[in-house]
Parts: sequence; C-alpha cells; structure tokens
Amino acid sequence: MEREPAPRGPHPADRAEERVPPPRRPGEDGIGDARGRGAARGSGTGAPRPGGPARPGPAHPADPAHPADPAHGAAHGQDHPGHARTPLRRTSVRGQVLEALRTALDSGELEPGRVYSAPALGERYGVSATPVREAMQRLAAEGAVETVPNRGFRVLARTADDAAALAEVLFLIELPVLTRLAATLPALPPELRPLARRTEELARTGDRTGYAEADRAFHTALLGLHGNPQLTRVADALHRRAGSPRAGTARSWAEEAAQHATLLDAIERADTATLATVLRGHLGVRG
Repeated sequence: MEREPAPRGPHPADRAEERVPPPRRPGEDGIGDARGRGAARGSGTGAPRPGGPARPGPAHPADPAHPADPAHGAAHGQDHPGHARTPLRRTSVRGQVLEALRTALDSGELEPGRVYSAPALGERYGVSATPVREAMQRLAAEGAVETVPNRGFRVLARTADDAAALAEVLFLIELPVLTRLAATLPALPPELRPLARRTEELARTGDRTGYAEADRAFHTALLGLHGNPQLTRVADALHRRAGSPRAGTARSWAEEAAQHATLLDAIERADTATLATVLRGHLGVRG
C-alpha cells in the first residue's frame, strides 16, 4: 500500500506581500497552468496515475488580505479560469493625503507659485508618490494647482480678479437657493446655529485652517437643505478654489464669520432683500 507524501508547507513565492500573476498564454486555462507549474516543481500534482488515487497537492494557507494567484486559485476552486483579476485600491490613503494637502494649501504651507513633486510630498507624508499624484490631480481639477510636465504640480496664486470672478459665480449659485429656502423652509435645522458659532470662535483665534473648514461646513449644510447634492458639490469645489477666509485680516474674519448668523436670521424672517445684501458682502462680490 502506497504511503501518501507528507503535506508540504507554503511555496516560498506565496509569502510575498504582493504578487503579480504572469500573463496566460493563448489556449491555457488556470487549471492546466497550475498543473504544468506543479509538475515542473515536482510537487506531485497532476492527473491521477493509472491504478492509483490522485496525490494531494501542496497546502496553501488562505490569506484574505493576499489572495492566491490565478493558478493556485483555479487549482483550489478559488477563481474562475479566464477571468482577469482586478485588485482593490486603497482609497483611504489617497483621501487622507488629499485632506492633508488641502490643509497645507489653506494654511499657506504650500506656497503659491512653487512647484512640488509627488515623490517629495510623499516623503513628507510618509506615503508613496502614487496617492500624492492622485490627490494632486484632484486638486488640479478643482483649480487649486496645475500640472507641470516632468516636474510636479504648481500651486496657483489667487489674484484679486480670480477671487472676484469666483465670488460672482458663488453668488449666482447660492442666492437663488437661499431665497427659495427663505420662502419654503418651515424652520431652520438646529445644527446650523452651532456651525455658525463655530466659525466665529475659530475666526477670533486666528486659526485659518480651522476657519476654512468650518466655513465650508456651514455653507455645505445650508445649501444641502436644497436637496440637490450635485449643486452642493459644485459649490463646495468653488469655495475651495476661492479660499477661505476671504477677508485679509483676523479682525475682518470675525466680521465675515458673524455674517453666517445674519444670513440665518434673514432666512428665518424671509427677508430676501437683506439676504441678498449680506450674501453679496459675505462672498466678496464687487459692486
């Protein structure tokens, strides 16, 4: 009676963190490919021998974080032959890098006019260049930076004309929404007043980055009452491009922040004339 061979441990290649499966040749499926490589290694896998049972193949421990390659998956029923793998992307790292870069832009840490390379920024944040490059491409779409071929990304300086143009676009978006809310909203949601007070607190402390985040949170929550998420996303991107605070000194930041409460008062009273006047000054619309 034949003795079955002792189970083998994992193949050394299976211990790598990331494995790129070799391309299949035309006409090969996953099962045939697995058998061919198994025979080449002398693993004992393959078709049953005449007159005897099939010999067990090598054991490969299941690792949900690092799935087996297509050949091993096909041999163990974990993959369908002929289906290419689509690796999942880690979006959390890119999101964290994006927020870090936005904070650096708001605070002035990333200086207007300077060119920053993705590898250098990746070293600063302790990540590879790939999530930095993806985040910078998102910021380029928002108009905060521009791509410089073979060098990196240049932080765009906001001129007075740029700020005025963006303010006008924001005014044209927000005024109809707030006017409609003033006419139709039975009562303001209770979370809006604390958001307005938060901007005033941060303006008094001179926390530019914190104020910028709180200002956008207020406008996003207010416009979100309209019920159109596309409009809210467009307005938020414009607020990011315009920069916040819009005022130049900490004292005028406080005046700008106080206008949030004034806007809410005008909406509650359905005072559309005051609403338009305050919003125009708040956004920095010329004339």
